Amino acid sequence: MAEEIYKGGPLYKHAEGVFKPGADSMLPAGFVRTGRLRRFCDAGCGGGIITLMLLARVPEAEAVSIDISEDAAALCRENLALNGMSGKVVCGDLREYRALFEAGSFDLVVSNPPYFVPGRGKAPQEAFENAARAEAFLSLRELCEAAAYMLKNRGKLCLVYRPERLSELFCAMSACGIEPKRLQLCAASYEAAPSLVLVEGVRGAAPGLTMEKPLLIK
Repeated sequence: MAEEIYKGGPLYKHAEGVFKPGADSMLPAGFVRTGRLRRFCDAGCGGGIITLMLLARVPEAEAVSIDISEDAAALCRENLALNGMSGKVVCGDLREYRALFEAGSFDLVVSNPPYFVPGRGKAPQEAFENAARAEAFLSLRELCEAAAYMLKNRGKLCLVYRPERLSELFCAMSACGIEPKRLQLCAASYEAAPSLVLVEGVRGAAPGLTMEKPLLIK
């Protein structure tokens, strides 16, 4: 059964065998500044929730969504059709970015990537859940390398991540020529420690980070 992602928003249908999006999956689409957005890539799209939300904000944008899972790519196509939206959906391995995409062809790469290093913590029983949660098929450095290749000069990488790995994220971005420029902490209350971070990096930008007001999440 399809449900509204938010009241009055796009419809989203879930399917077995595809990682079910949580609240964190929706955060990057709201964090993106869409003023000059013409073409974006949803990297590791799953069922396409970020793609749907961005197209709802910028209907004229050209969307390209990629996932290594055939089931996820098929669900993303189904969800686009369900909402009367158009976009290209690629089933492929983002580590093969040079074969899949032209250099500098996107204004934005957006992602809810795996948060955890393989072998740390309890692994999910389902393979598709493990691929979505742990860096089994795409490491943080590989994501940043792919984004640096895919982005135009001054193009943006936006993602949600875990605060305990923030230093690793910043180092990986900077090493690939993507400078961290915006940071927003996400927490359940102003008294609680952040559980997530939203980060925007700009390819080829000068150093200088802006901290935004914390975002309260449930």
